[in-house]
Amino acid sequence: MKKFLLSLLVITVLFCTYGVIYGMTYYEKVDFTTGIVTASALNVRTGPGTNFKSIGLVYKNQYVRVFAKVGDWYVIQTENDLIGAVSTKYIKNATSTNNTNTTNTSKNTTTTNTTNNVSNNNSATNYTATAEEQELLRLINEQRAAYGLSPLKFDAELQKVAKIKAQDLVNKNYFSHNSPTYGSPFDMMKSFGITYKAAGENIAGNSTLKGAVTAWMNSQGHRENILSNAYNLTGIGVVDSPVYGKVMVQMFIGR
Repeated sequence: MKKFLLSLLVITVLFCTYGVIYGMTYYEKVDFTTGIVTASALNVRTGPGTNFKSIGLVYKNQYVRVFAKVGDWYVIQTENDLIGAVSTKYIKNATSTNNTNTTNTSKNTTTTNTTNNVSNNNSATNYTATAEEQELLRLINEQRAAYGLSPLKFDAELQKVAKIKAQDLVNKNYFSHNSPTYGSPFDMMKSFGITYKAAGENIAGNSTLKGAVTAWMNSQGHRENILSNAYNLTGIGVVDSPVYGKVMVQMFIGR
């Protein structure tokens, strides 16, 4: 309940601020919660208009959490927990799968084939959860138990995907939800045949598992994934990293 109240408080404060300045007494709900930036660089502002001060930037292919729509602006939260307003022109639904034109269909087929080739090349790899991955799940479920939530369980196929994503982060030396190899977490799950009603991903670079969980729990977006009732299955990848000590990927799905 705390996470929902905090999000509601932040949004309420934002909406109240907008109402005083613009005379707005309404906002629109949106039918998606995860958006992706389409502009090269996009200002995050303190209110819904270019006359409001910019408080940060988000960049192309970065993910944002979308709370609501105010006029032509979305109220969003960035991966760094910055909350503000961005133009709706440059945010699209990250989970949309309704692209039916020939070009997109062809592109999606190519992505799937490429991923399947990678999967086939790794067919001999053991994707069973290691002791570290089991311990990370124990720590996550410990947090869920503290809020009266049921524990997450490993899904064998999602476990494979999370481990491949973690290794990709290290091999390609990047730190982002959007993989240069597999695309978004949702694209990657789809490519590997993962079906779900709800899905999400947390990533971390930390020298310890406890440090990663602490960092996630101190970040609203990551904490909401961990404490979401929408998820019941998970996959976890933990890979040694020369940069961070360890790279951790936790994927969530609900069925």
